[in-house]
Amino acid sequence: MRILHISDTHGKHQHLPPLPEADVIVHSGDFTFAGSEEEAYDFMNWFSDLPYRHKVFVAGNHDMCLYGAEGIEGLPEDVHYLCNSGVEIDGWRFWGIPLFMEDSINGSQKDYYKQIPSDTDILVTHQPPLGILDLTDYGSGLSHHGDSILRECVGALSLKYHLFGHEHDDSGVQKQGNTVFSNASMLDNSYSIAFMYRLFEMK
Repeated sequence: MRILHISDTHGKHQHLPPLPEADVIVHSGDFTFAGSEEEAYDFMNWFSDLPYRHKVFVAGNHDMCLYGAEGIEGLPEDVHYLCNSGVEIDGWRFWGIPLFMEDSINGSQKDYYKQIPSDTDILVTHQPPLGILDLTDYGSGLSHHGDSILRECVGALSLKYHLFGHEHDDSGVQKQGNTVFSNASMLDNSYSIAFMYRLFEMK
């Protein structure tokens, strides 16, 4: 099974370079810029029409209009919005966790990370784990901005892949142990398309 990973398109999905063939496409959040319903509908219509057998996505901190929506009515059966939930595709178990500022402020985000099922094969989050593809300069020099609880939880799991975005300047792929980590942010910190998609072969 081939997985295509993209993230952080911020309303520019129509302007992406041609995407390669795959069985599953995963978008790990921030598909809108202002978080409006209009932006979200535009993305979902585009995403639903892509020629992949399965489409998987989570919400990012920009996608505020989806806060509180555990499910989205009207999505085709091959489109899976994961909100602290999972889906099994060709025997591989996906689990997805969105990132909303409300959950970060009230402490729920940490609890969601702690509830990742132990049999998860592919974890999709918006936020990176601390110390892995999370370097960003917010004005005071490069520093790590991933989540420490997420890093602990991921370290206790036997994941094949952890797919995320959020930190635009650290787009890339890194392997630690048996887990491949992918930050597939497509835009740089100036919100210009600057990076390529990631393509993985599940074996």
